[in-house]
Amino acid sequence: MKTLLRWFLLLFVLSVILAVVVFMLENQQSVIITFAGWSSVEVSVSSCLIVALLVGMAIGPVLGFALRYRRGVRGNRKFS
Repeated sequence: MKTLLRWFLLLFVLSVILAVVVFMLENQQSVIITFAGWSSVEVSVSSCLIVALLVGMAIGPVLGFALRYRRGVRGNRKFS
């Protein structure tokens, strides 16, 4: 049973990698991002979107942990 689950996990990971590669190959248009007076160099659309995805994936859990920690500390003060 464990071997079957490992094969399914491997198949899933390879599918995700293939989807990312196809996405990057299909979105090769160059863009310049301008935000708050700051301009980037020319990069592909797919690079911008993947970087935004990774930054969001990093920030989301950190904010979630901070909110849970804050509720825990606040909750402890009420009962003590």
